Order: sequence, then C-alpha cells, then structure tokens
Amino acid sequence: MDIQKIRADFPYLDSKNLGKEVIYLDTAATSQKPIQVLEAVDKYYKYQNANPHRGAHYLSYVATEAYENSRDYIKEYIGAAHREEIIFTRNATEALNLIAYSYALNNLKAGDEILITILEHHANIVPWQIVAKKTGAKLVYAYLNDDYSLDYDDLKTKINENTKIVSFTGASNVNSEIIDVKKITGWAHEVGAIAIVDGAQLIPHLKTDVADLDCDFLVFSGHKLLAPMGTGVLYGKKEILEDMVPFNTGGDMIEYVYEQEATFAELPYKFEAGTQDVGGVVGLAEAIKYMENIGIDEIYQYESDLARYAYDLIKDIPNIKIFYPENAKTGAVLSFTFEDIHPHDIASILDSKGVAVRSGHHCAMPLHKYLGVSATARASFAFYNTKEEAEIFAKELLNVRKVMGL
Repeated sequence: MDIQKIRADFPYLDSKNLGKEVIYLDTAATSQKPIQVLEAVDKYYKYQNANPHRGAHYLSYVATEAYENSRDYIKEYIGAAHREEIIFTRNATEALNLIAYSYALNNLKAGDEILITILEHHANIVPWQIVAKKTGAKLVYAYLNDDYSLDYDDLKTKINENTKIVSFTGASNVNSEIIDVKKITGWAHEVGAIAIVDGAQLIPHLKTDVADLDCDFLVFSGHKLLAPMGTGVLYGKKEILEDMVPFNTGGDMIEYVYEQEATFAELPYKFEAGTQDVGGVVGLAEAIKYMENIGIDEIYQYESDLARYAYDLIKDIPNIKIFYPENAKTGAVLSFTFEDIHPHDIASILDSKGVAVRSGHHCAMPLHKYLGVSATARASFAFYNTKEEAEIFAKELLNVRKVMGL
C-alpha cells in the first residue's frame, strides 16, 4: 500500500484547514472519511437528490437507482444470497434492536437462554436484557481467559438445548480480539440456536462472507468504515426476515393502509420505514469501493501490524496495564491504563500534544467491571495512520507520566 498516497485522500490531515496537526487514533469510535466518499455524497445531493421509490419523475428514479444500486453492491460485498437480505438502518445499534424486538420478543419464552460474551458493546447487551425481562428468558455470559482472550471453552459449555440466541461481537472494540465467528456459529446451529454477529468492528477491517460464516444475522455501521454517520446495515437470512414483524412503521414500509388495519411491503422495504438516508447509503457503497480498491486483506495486515508495533513500543512503560491478548488474532485497538493515572487525564495530556485517543468505558461497562477498572484509554489505528505516528504516540504516552510528576 502507498500510505502517503492514501493519506492525501483524507482532508482531516490538512492541518491548515483543520487548525492544528492531529494524530487521529480514535477510528474505533468513528473513522475519518476520504475525499472520494465526501464527493460521492456531495454529487448525490447536487444532482440526484429526491425521495426514492415514491415518484414518477426523473429525479426520483435517479435517487431510487442510486439507493438500490448501493444495496446490490453491499449484498455482493458481504456475500449475501439475496438483495432482500440487506436492510438499511441508522447504525449497528438500531439493527441489533430490530432483531431483538422483531425476532426475539416473538420467538423466546420463559426458560430459553440468550448467550452473549462479556466483550460486548452495550448495543449487544441492553436489548437482550430487555428481551429477557419481557419473555422470562435468561441472559448468559461467556467470559475471558487470563490473557484477556475469549474463553471458547467457557462459551461452548454454555451452549445447550435451552440456548435460542447466540449474539456476539466479531471483533472487540476494547481488547482488539478477532473472534472466530464461523466456529461459534456452528456451535449455535448444533442446538438449533440462531447466531447474530455484531460486525461493527469487524467489517471495517476484514473481508466477511456471510455465506461462508453461515451466520443468521450480521450488523454493522457505516461511520466506522469511512462512510457517513447515520448509515448501517442489517443482514439477515431471507427465510428468517420474512417471518419477522416490522420494527418501525409508516412511510415506504406499507403496502396498504385502511382505517383499522394495514398490510406491509415485501422485503427489504418492510423494515425501512420513513425516508431513508439515501446520500449516506451512497457514501457507504463508495466507502466499501474505496477499501476494495486498496485491498481488504492488505488493510487488515497493515492495521494489525501497526497496532502490534505500537503495543511493543508501550508495553514496558512503568505502571501501564494493557488489555491486549497478544497471542490471539487481533485488530487495530489498544486499550490501556496506568495504575496511578486516570484514563481521562491520559487522553487530555495526549490531546495537548496533538494525539487523539478515546477515554472511558467505550460502551462496554460490564467488560470494564470484569477487568477491574472503571475506564481505559484506547488508541485505535487505521490504514491512514503511520509508524511515525505510532512512535509519537508512544513517546507522548511516556511523557504523560512526567507531566503528572511521576
């Protein structure tokens, strides 16, 4: 990969217009956007903007074509069998809630079990807490090994005849572990459970084929993979989606509306109520094209190598604790803290040196409690970052201790 050529595509690196030089290590929260994506969205709003599906005029046709072509492109990208299996949402969080409310509430009963891992984002915890309380089902957790990697033995032993849903992250936004989705999906199917994959941190970094994985659902957000905020995707197997009731109602998801009842549109539209973010969806397709032109495998290798390089640079800093399973397959995230410095102070001092990291619980409070900390600082890398930036990060992280008088 030509990193300098890639970096030229990202306007945030224009320090003159940005106002300062920034080393952006917060891609796990949201990615920066290349100019190609910004231009695609701009072109849509300049020359293609209309409400899709609902007009008999030229611009409505053009908007519909842009929207539906994006669906087809994403369907091919993730290996879905049918275009109807691609549902556009606002983000992965909305997609997970759609599954919980439209599938789980109507299929679970008292005594059933929902299995998740302690690694999960709140979006893959709270909906299942609500489902469990409303249906009488039990929410079960799989935990970690001593090296912070997922304990697959623990997870497997918790899959039984009562397990109806296994919902898990494909890649952790805290410990960086890449999860063996195919293995867990196979275990779930052995007992007749469905497998749901939170791909928010997976899809931006690794090529994912839902047919090969055989997962029943997969969700991801656009804004974490170079696309605009407000875009997301729910993939679901067609035969499951067809039996599910709509999550939101009104707008384009209806077939007929009478005074006392209504009938609903076919897939995928019965899950796409109201006017959709067509410009954002166009940007999402363009973002995936941009990544494919570089090479998804090349992106993953570069990012994971860069994160491990940074890990090696900081692992011996005094009093640091890094929650990183170095012997597991990992992505581009490093979460850490000092025993004697709060993560918010770490992030603030780094920010004063132009290094942007995240601090807090990263929407993973149960995981942080399990790890025995209230918060961590997190550096997350992307293919638009460099080794030189990783070295500056490490240097300034060491300097944090000096600033704090330690």
